[in-house]
Amino acid sequence: QEAAKYEKKVMVLDFVMPTPLGNSWGLGGTCVNVGCIPKKLMHQAALLGQALQDSHKYGWQFTEEVKHNWMTMTESVQNYIGSLNWGYRVSLREKNVTYENAYGEFVGPHTVKATNKRGVEKLYTAERFLIATGERPRYLGIPGDNKYCISSDDLFSLPYCPGKTLVVGASYVALECAGFLAGLGLDVTVMVRSILLRGFDQDIANKIGEYMEEHGINFIREFVPIKVEQIEEGTPGRLKVTAKSTTGNQIIEGEYNTVLLAIGRDACTRKIGLDKVGVKINEKTGKIPVNDEEQTNVPYIYAVGDILQDKLELTPVAIQAGRLLVQRLYGGATTKCDYVNVPTTVFTPLEYGACGYSEETAVEKFGEENIEVYHSHFWPLEWTVPSRDNNKCYAKIICNIQDKERVIGFHVLGPSAGEITQGFAAAMKCGLTKEQLDSTIGIHPVCAEV
Repeated sequence: QEAAKYEKKVMVLDFVMPTPLGNSWGLGGTCVNVGCIPKKLMHQAALLGQALQDSHKYGWQFTEEVKHNWMTMTESVQNYIGSLNWGYRVSLREKNVTYENAYGEFVGPHTVKATNKRGVEKLYTAERFLIATGERPRYLGIPGDNKYCISSDDLFSLPYCPGKTLVVGASYVALECAGFLAGLGLDVTVMVRSILLRGFDQDIANKIGEYMEEHGINFIREFVPIKVEQIEEGTPGRLKVTAKSTTGNQIIEGEYNTVLLAIGRDACTRKIGLDKVGVKINEKTGKIPVNDEEQTNVPYIYAVGDILQDKLELTPVAIQAGRLLVQRLYGGATTKCDYVNVPTTVFTPLEYGACGYSEETAVEKFGEENIEVYHSHFWPLEWTVPSRDNNKCYAKIICNIQDKERVIGFHVLGPSAGEITQGFAAAMKCGLTKEQLDSTIGIHPVCAEV
């Protein structure tokens, strides 16, 4: 859309390879269809359940049995996603961007082949190409995994309530999904290979795990599944999972209605003909190395988003990088995408907002003697009346002593963490110091004032 503003002739190829269970979706990528959007809406559904419980102490009286209807929720979520898909199609049409629902792969210099779902092939040539193919969920490669397990690609449009669920993984996707499923009243177990939320601040990650365990989510630590078998068909059916210890030879078995794999994602770069045009990828990860202008080793081919090597896998980062790239190519601009101090939020039952360095990375980079960490537990006012979760919320900032105690890491664990983090991220871009934070008057009584 940005390139079309400069009156360039633009085409978008977008094709979703169906999941092993046969699910696919419309225009808008992972975030819109099987990522951030449905995830946040289902997280909201779980928060509303908690709000119903809290409401009694606030004087709300209702007698009818409170239960959750999975189908009503997924239908509402899918209807909203459908409206977004339609909006994107209309928007592309209005800007005269050609959209083809076809799978693109490079076949020669400046040339791609597009194959639609009927197998009809067309060749297209272009002056420049932008690869933004993103990633798809990884499978374990064990007996029964892609036959009987689901991934986040299937969960948000699952046509039945998943029932007793085993979530395999400790990524933010695993913990977010486990969190909202438990919040909807389901029996949820999380099987963790090693640590929670690798790459995030571990102090916070462990607090998230503790909170989830206190709220009825079971954790099986240091085990990995080695086999998934179907005991009974159905919606949901019954599955037997055999798992092996990562530290010894112990084998355990468990029965579940649904097994959700959330063990990471793989870049969609290996089957798009990059070898035919000489674009280098990291052989191990499939990620594409680019320079600071998102250019691959082949000058006319660029890449943005989750497929980039050593960059952040976040939707707004991809959008920003794509817009800035086009403005440099066609609008005479020089601004490059800033991948530092990008805020993000993990929508676990207790939300976690972060910007900048984790404590571990800060110590590694600046040395323990050069950083100061200020931290505090707190109790949101809204939680005091229903008297729940006293002092489970937590905030900390990490400061670089050598640089006037500049804030290099910001972390908050509590309600509306995303809303709080967004504002502080702008301040960090401006070089926020501990002294400036101290001299900012808080808004009372809110979580952000902590």
